[in-house]
This record gives sequence, structure tokens and C-alpha cells, in this order.
Amino acid sequence: MVLAVISVTLMSAQAKLIGKDYDPIQIAFVRAIIVMILLSPIIYKLGGIKFLKTKKPFLHFFRSIAGVIGNVLFFYSFQRLAVADVTVISMAVPIFSSILALIILNEIIGWRRWTAIIFGFLGVVIALDPSINIKFASITALLATLMWSITIIFLRILGSTEHPIKTVFYFMFVSFLATLFFQPFIWKSPSLDVWFLLIGLSICAFITQSLMTFALQKARASIVSPFNYTGIIWAIIIDLMIWNVYPLTNTIVGGIIITISGIYIFRRETKEPIRSSNKINV
Repeated sequence: MVLAVISVTLMSAQAKLIGKDYDPIQIAFVRAIIVMILLSPIIYKLGGIKFLKTKKPFLHFFRSIAGVIGNVLFFYSFQRLAVADVTVISMAVPIFSSILALIILNEIIGWRRWTAIIFGFLGVVIALDPSINIKFASITALLATLMWSITIIFLRILGSTEHPIKTVFYFMFVSFLATLFFQPFIWKSPSLDVWFLLIGLSICAFITQSLMTFALQKARASIVSPFNYTGIIWAIIIDLMIWNVYPLTNTIVGGIIITISGIYIFRRETKEPIRSSNKINV
């Protein structure tokens, strides 16, 4: 799982290195194509077209739309902020996911998890630092985190019946279709070095998905998921090595609070039975 987190941090750094001259929608478009190519031999081995048949096309669609919006917003934020700043905000995913589980799945949340959620939001506020002018890219990073939290809820529903590779393929396929429409208006021919970064970014995305799937198959999510927070450390290291940027105090303090809150939420979810009044079948 640590290797998966390092891989996604490298992907984020490459998105930043590509720079603001390239639209994040174009980055998402190229990434979708390359990841689908990398997935092709795996899908062929698993049964090809028959393997891709699903009884939950709408769930795949909504999960993918939320995912591609989140990715585009994340790419936009990484192009304009320090990698560590965006990474800290993105660690609020379990906080948003808990609230969405209450709204969408009607899960019952105990007072301890509510306390952790409020504590986590305090960390988000500190990381954003509203005492100064909040950058628009910080808001897009927060919205991206919300979108990714929505995908987590859909994945919880899809995970009971759908193979992870199938879910990733549909995510990339819908991403390709959703971003294809914009290419005539935003496409900029990449230079050779940018092509290398785009390919590297896509390979990191593929590796991240594969390693995370493997980790979740070998160990409980409550054990594996807290390792996500090592991403803050790797992001700080990359910021220092490439851009010589030191993390701000509010980023560190907010990151610590969000990490404590997120890990506690993961732990409570394993101790509290998941209770909901209905199921979603789409």
C-alpha cells in the first residue's frame, strides 16, 4: 500500500511538472487512453468482452463521472499549488465519505465518529487557512475531494459484485468519452518531454490502481487505508526535492488533525456494525 501511495504522489508531481499550459481535461483524456491500453491484456486474459458485461451500468456511469470530475479538479489544483497542500486536503476523503454514507446509504453514525468528523473538518479549515485569501485552486482541491468521496460510496456498492479491473476499465472508458468532447477546443500538441510526463503519469495511475487492489485483497481496509496518510510525507519530500518548497505551518497542523481524524474514522468503522435502512440497486 505504501508503494501505491508513492505511485499516486509521483503521478501528482508529474501533473504539476506538465504545467498550467496544458488543460487538466487533456491530461485526463490522455491518461484514460493509456490506462485502457495497459488494461487490455489483463481484460483479455480475464475473458474479454464477456468479462466486461455488467448488471450495474448506471452505477458505473455515475461513479465514473464523479471520478473524472474529481481527477480534472485535482490536476488543476496540483498545477497551481504545492503537492503537499493538495495532498493534505485530499486526505479528508473518509470525513466526506462518512457524511455521504449517512445521506446516500442511510448509515447510522455514532457520536464518536461525529466527533472525529467535526475534528477533521477543523483540520480542513486550518489547512485552507481562511484568515488569508483562499486560493481558487484550494477550493477546487476541496471539491475534488468531495467528488472522490462520492466515488468511494459507489465503489462500496459496486465492490460486492464487480471485479476491480472491470470497475477501473469503465472508469477510464467513461473518462475517455467525457473528455473527448472538449479536445477540439483545448488540445495542445505536447512536446516530447510532456509526452514522457503524460505516459509516466498514466503508468503511475495504472500501478496505483493495481497495487491498491492487491493490498485490499490481502488485508482488511481498516489496516491498509491508514497507510494513505504517508502520502503527506512523500508529497513534502517531493516538494522539497523538485521545487525546494517547504510546507506551511497551517498545512502541517491541518494535515496532522485530518490524519488523526481519518484514522480514527477507519478504526471506528471496523468496530461499529454498518447499519442502513435501505440498499441502492441501479
